[in-house]
Amino acid sequence: MASFAKPSQLHTPQRYHHPIIPTNFINSKFKTFTSTHQNFHTLKHFRVSNSFTTTITSSISSNNPNSEICQLCLVGNLDSAMSYLESMHELKISVEEDSYIALVRLCEWKRARKEGSRVWSYITKSKMMTHLSVKLGNVLLSMFVKFGNLVDAWYVFGRMPERNLFSWNVLVGGYAKGGFFDEALNLYDRMLWVGVRPDVYTFPCVLRTCGGVPDLVKGREIHVHVLRFGFESDVDVINALITMYAKCGDIDTARLVFDKMPKKDRISWNAMIAGCFENGECLEGLTLFCRMIEYPVDPDLMTMTSVITACELIGDERLGREIHGYVMRTKFSRDPSVYNSLIQMYSSVGLVEEAEKVFSQTECRDVVMWTAMISGYENNLMHQKALETYKMMEAEGIIPDEITIGVVLSACSCLCDLDTGMNLHEKAKKTGLIFYVIVANKLIDMYAKCKCIDKALEVFHSIRDKNIISWTSIILGLRINNRCYDALFFFKEMMRRQKPNWVTLVCVLSACARIGAFTCGKEIHAYALRTGVSDDGYMPNAVLDMYVRCGRMEYAWKQFFSIDQDVSTWNILLTGYAERGKGTLATELFRRMLESNVVPNEVTFISILCACSRSGMVAEGLEYYDSMKYKYSIKPNLKHYACVVDLLGRAGKLEDAYEFIQKIPMKPDPAVWGALLNACRIHRRVELGELAAKNIFHDDTTSVGYYILLSNLYADNNIWDKVAEVRKMMRQNGIIVDPGCSWVENKGTVHAFLSGDNFHPQIKEINALLERFYEKMKEAGIQGPESSHMDIMEASKADIFCGHSERFAIGFGLINSAPGMPIWVTKNLYMCQSCHNTVKFISKEVRREISVRDAERFHHFKGGICSCMDEGY
Repeated sequence: MASFAKPSQLHTPQRYHHPIIPTNFINSKFKTFTSTHQNFHTLKHFRVSNSFTTTITSSISSNNPNSEICQLCLVGNLDSAMSYLESMHELKISVEEDSYIALVRLCEWKRARKEGSRVWSYITKSKMMTHLSVKLGNVLLSMFVKFGNLVDAWYVFGRMPERNLFSWNVLVGGYAKGGFFDEALNLYDRMLWVGVRPDVYTFPCVLRTCGGVPDLVKGREIHVHVLRFGFESDVDVINALITMYAKCGDIDTARLVFDKMPKKDRISWNAMIAGCFENGECLEGLTLFCRMIEYPVDPDLMTMTSVITACELIGDERLGREIHGYVMRTKFSRDPSVYNSLIQMYSSVGLVEEAEKVFSQTECRDVVMWTAMISGYENNLMHQKALETYKMMEAEGIIPDEITIGVVLSACSCLCDLDTGMNLHEKAKKTGLIFYVIVANKLIDMYAKCKCIDKALEVFHSIRDKNIISWTSIILGLRINNRCYDALFFFKEMMRRQKPNWVTLVCVLSACARIGAFTCGKEIHAYALRTGVSDDGYMPNAVLDMYVRCGRMEYAWKQFFSIDQDVSTWNILLTGYAERGKGTLATELFRRMLESNVVPNEVTFISILCACSRSGMVAEGLEYYDSMKYKYSIKPNLKHYACVVDLLGRAGKLEDAYEFIQKIPMKPDPAVWGALLNACRIHRRVELGELAAKNIFHDDTTSVGYYILLSNLYADNNIWDKVAEVRKMMRQNGIIVDPGCSWVENKGTVHAFLSGDNFHPQIKEINALLERFYEKMKEAGIQGPESSHMDIMEASKADIFCGHSERFAIGFGLINSAPGMPIWVTKNLYMCQSCHNTVKFISKEVRREISVRDAERFHHFKGGICSCMDEGY
């Protein structure tokens, strides 16, 4: 639609306008009028009063009032002309058609919507509506189209017994500008059907309409009409043809039309160059730009901004600098739009310092330029710098627009800067920018990432016209705030109103993976296949990840072999085997990956090291770590160091793990010390664990997982006063443990169970079933809970960080599924030893396979044995 906003390239009704008043109205009565009112031109700003109304009435009785109206319109005095019109209606003096024509034209020229509506109301009450003339009808059409009032324009068009080419052109152009492309093309067809021959104003409009749809078939049909009616030599028409073909993606035909032009103007070159850029033919566009200069045709502002944008698209730093130098030697060296394009170009190729130089060289910085610089920082992950620049912009009194607010909110999201984000929210409310959907969408994202999901929901519900980004943002926000059940609900609501794209589906698949909603994930996969988006973007890997995280490896392998495998695809499978502690399978998969000539990356080695760690394959893990550095030249980061510490620590080599930390060439982060703390928990090394915890809490006092590990360490060693201290520390730091929640899927529906939640309809049956298992465990001499109603606050060890919700989910699955069917449970917290022993016993007792994926790993129970081999319990 943007292409319709350029008057130089689009037919507008004014090109058909005659002068505001016909020359036959400029007569001797003008002298009489000026002598009566002495200084006639002051009437343009004269406020009508009672005395002036008396003067008008007197003038009406002695002069030709219709002539007076026309002459007032001639000099642009709309207020006085309207007063004359209203007085004439009060005195029941007939208003001539020429008077209405002059008034309508003046209302259009001054964009006076209110006055135009009043004139229209008088016309509708007059006898002229019984047989609306072409002349009056056309000016009304032109005015209504200019005001964007297509309803009244269509009404006028329908009341005209006769229409000329101008009538059709104005209405076709009006619908095209309003974005009603199909209606505009339909009007063009009707115009041809009634025998009206198009002209040089018709074709540019309908051709650009075809480009706006885009509709290449219709565009080619109109190209035939151009040839049939003999307009193949008109430059404006041929330029429109080039633009149409480029917008429809047929750049080759556009080039053929361009090359055959006997005479090319600057618009011709711009259309062809811009068309190349829009269709990804940036090098061809730049070649045309060089030819344009040699032709010679002087480039204009549109040419230069397009060329700079092309340098941005292809990421050619050297070429960008050359274009910058060329611009500095031309008349455009001081144009703000060129500076904006240069800032964006340098920022896109990572040359932020060059962008800063361009920015600092500009004397007059408007909001667009400030936004370009802020966006440059944001796109280069310099979020803090983006916020600082925004504050500088505010200090200079520049009022931000909706784009500025959106970019700064993105920086707040990345920094989790809730205070600045809330201030921007208030500013958006005061300035009315909150009604822009781009601002609302960014607010949803910011609040979600700052863990204020309720505020995000509040903003979401306030959006009147929600777009696909609005729905995707709130679904993703719910997912990252561990409200995956709600995310699926919102997705179903979205499906009733709007068609999702692949980005939305990826977010929903992530929610399915988090809670183990296998059936829902399969349905989304099927929907993606039906709608043709299964291969778009990250969609193939998202489906694979969902199957892996739901534990359905047979489906995962089918998906793996049905898609193009890149390094991310292999990494997903490797991570799946690592979570299951399948070190041997992971190493075999890694070997097959190398045989497939896929080069491993940083993530690959994190997965393979993790797999070796959980399988006790210390020698193999260290070998992979060395090959990463020396064979694949991948510089280890803190995540790799944490994996090595975990590898050594789980194997009981705690001193080696601590010594390894001491040799790390950078400051160890909490994750590295956390790996050591977890190893100390497994092997009950209190002193070393306390040292690790001290280093953790020096940098991170907000992550609940580290408090859980330390509490478990003390509880395993029966140091209960220390457990109490950890819990006190958590209260002081405002740490809240999420309530234990487990999800189990039954007949395509996901059921959620919270710790201590007794509101489920089948809770009595579930508790009764669990009680029978507890009694049998006691008879068999197996350690387990005495009651499902045990006091969690008095539970031994760190059961307070478990919640035991998986027991209720398993009980529900046993009651509601056929004997022998496997049960799949997903849990948001760690599985405690008590629950682990209980589920082992249940799996043996009922002879069923039970899979529980907790916050750390998969536990696959079968015949009283867990796949984790009781590691850490």
